Amino acid sequence: MFSLYSEKWSLHPDGDVIVTPSSRLYPVRYRGQQAMLKVAEDPEEKYGRLPLLYWNGHGAAKVYEADGDAVLMERTDSQRNLFHMAMTGSDEEVTRIICRTVAELHAPRSTPVPGDLVPLDKWFASLETAAPAQGGLFARALEAAKSLFADPEPPVVLHADVHHANILDFGDRGWLAIDPKRVLGDRGYDYANLFCNPELPLVTAPGRLQRHLPIVAKETGLHPQRILNWVLAYAGLSAAWFLEDNDDSGVENDLTMARIAIAELGI
Repeated sequence: MFSLYSEKWSLHPDGDVIVTPSSRLYPVRYRGQQAMLKVAEDPEEKYGRLPLLYWNGHGAAKVYEADGDAVLMERTDSQRNLFHMAMTGSDEEVTRIICRTVAELHAPRSTPVPGDLVPLDKWFASLETAAPAQGGLFARALEAAKSLFADPEPPVVLHADVHHANILDFGDRGWLAIDPKRVLGDRGYDYANLFCNPELPLVTAPGRLQRHLPIVAKETGLHPQRILNWVLAYAGLSAAWFLEDNDDSGVENDLTMARIAIAELGI
């Protein structure tokens, strides 16, 4: 696959190949500048190029070339990362950075919204399946999701996988998003994972949600109760995904966040 795109786009290797569960990443040089060639191996992953092309480098890494399963995009070698910052005393500042990056993604554009995006309510299919079978917190999360779908904000092209490893430091270009999914819907969904990222041990720490909730509300203009309902809905959806993967620890982490959101909502 690399040979195919190397010849097509005149690419030169510039680092070790990175293999993920869904794709292969090739650091390359393209027209004298550093870039990253991403070749999707998971069928769904290839659609991530659609939001990136739509954003055209505003709030996200810029796409240089795209074709089928491959996308060639802007690359950074910065060692600064939000996960490390969050774990070393800058957790609240990291939340502000992420909120501002996501807001740039959601900003109005004259470009037509791409086709082949999944409506947000359809994105919740796994929770729709899990809630009747599991009841309890899954059912409460689905109730929160349905209440939000019944009173939506105007739909935007969502990132749909906002977490600390998907917002990178691009130096003079600022903090930019990578690796989006293909989802269209209410912007509130994109802020929920700030409270639920399972890779960040801090997320369920006592008082964290209470400290970060007013930050997100101020940065986004969203009502705290609406944010909390998105946190509850997302936690249930994420738990349903972990349930499908037979990952008990992931399920429990998300259900813990669901309990925290419910307690804060007072319901």
